[in-house]
Amino acid sequence: MIEYTEKIREIAKKLLEEGTVDAFIGYKKGSVPMMNEPVLVRDPADVDVLHWDSNCGLNLCNYLTGRTDKVGILATGCNSRNIVTHVIENQADRERLYIVGVPCTGVINHRAVKRAVKGREITEVVEEPGGERFTVKGPGYEETFEKADFLQLNCATCRHRNPVEYDELVAEEVPEQQAVQAFKDVEKIEQMEPQKKWDFFERAISSCIRCYACRNACPLCYCPTCFVDESKPQWVGKSIDPADTMTFHFLRAYHCAGRCTDCGACERACPVGIPVRQFTKKLNKDCIELFDWEAGLSLDSRPPLDVYRKEDPNDFIR
Repeated sequence: MIEYTEKIREIAKKLLEEGTVDAFIGYKKGSVPMMNEPVLVRDPADVDVLHWDSNCGLNLCNYLTGRTDKVGILATGCNSRNIVTHVIENQADRERLYIVGVPCTGVINHRAVKRAVKGREITEVVEEPGGERFTVKGPGYEETFEKADFLQLNCATCRHRNPVEYDELVAEEVPEQQAVQAFKDVEKIEQMEPQKKWDFFERAISSCIRCYACRNACPLCYCPTCFVDESKPQWVGKSIDPADTMTFHFLRAYHCAGRCTDCGACERACPVGIPVRQFTKKLNKDCIELFDWEAGLSLDSRPPLDVYRKEDPNDFIR
């Protein structure tokens, strides 16, 4: 969206020129259509590389962990909630951050677009002013689609499109989606018999190649040594044996319990299209129902698994 891009460049240039920040983290156009890339800008003369459209799907919070310089960063609703989580968990210093909030109407599902054009080569994707429609171009064809029909699944049910923590907004806040059924798919799985549940997840991970793209894209996976890389003790094998693969996905999901903002970066990064969010969404649903908790909405509250309260549910204890 042109108006967002120009405003982002304007803000970044001012912040860098005035010394408010030492670096600005945003997005640039990717070398492949619909796959924009993170970029760090230090020189005000380089801000023209910054770009924004509905293909900025990776979570920039990955680049905050452990930084000691002053940083400007773009933040949508889910990304701003990840920043809040980083601050709470002492992975980022709020005083050293300048958060540029981006009201978001969703990220385009690049796999759905590829299916819609029947696998033909895509050379360019152009959004119309306002961002409600986009045009896909390739050798010998050009097709226009409604963005609302091609949103990432997490964006289609997102209830926090506007940043919850920011220093400046690039535009007016957008209307929040009302009456969305965020956990309809989870409820369907909950109603299955145990064996059918297990079969569902076995099918989900059947194509996993253990590349760890989901872990690497997740802003919550900042441990210096991941449990899958530990050797003493070795928690999980290195093979693509179904038991090892299932152990990886389940343990990683539990590490994200009460912290996941459902940003969708894991699914977007997966090269084989595994529905990684099915492992974390159930835990998000449980946190809402058991603890009235959604991750990253306030700097004043810690995740439910991080604190003890006498009124916490304990029906599972016998």
